[in-house]
Amino acid sequence: MIRIVDGLDGSRGPGPAWTIGHLAFLGAMAFFVAVFVQLRRMAGRNALATVTTVVAIAGAVALSGQFAVDVVAGFMADDHLGMSQIIAEIRKTPGLSLAVYDVGPYLFYLGQLGLVVQLAATRVISVWTPLLVLFDLITPFIDKDLIPLGALVLMISFAAIAKRIPNPTGTASTTVPALL
Repeated sequence: MIRIVDGLDGSRGPGPAWTIGHLAFLGAMAFFVAVFVQLRRMAGRNALATVTTVVAIAGAVALSGQFAVDVVAGFMADDHLGMSQIIAEIRKTPGLSLAVYDVGPYLFYLGQLGLVVQLAATRVISVWTPLLVLFDLITPFIDKDLIPLGALVLMISFAAIAKRIPNPTGTASTTVPALL
């Protein structure tokens, strides 16, 4: 929702909404790492779940790098054009563009979907849950203003997953427990 507020003046960034939105995404990446660790546990901690978790976490790190670049550029620039020029210069750093823009972030999406598909394949969760996660992953590629809709759908899918997390007594939880 912050992205939509940021664009009300006809330009996205720099400014408070740009910074707050990107800091929120940075915080979300930290939470996703905890979620990925829990999904790995639910998938049985096998080699496939471990590799998929590492891929997802690598993607979260890449996205965090992208958001950090955007925040720094937002602080350094006076306007959107200046910010874009700063980001373009930063992207010229050898390997950086590949790591945090062109390839790295996609690992987050592939790993997340891979973990959820593993849970569905082993019938830990319903088969419709990966479809909801896929919907969330596709929405920003259609239009970034659809991110709130995708987030709502992801929240529904993760609530369904959270119900399957065993509580300390070994039975499925009926409330949303802590992820770690």
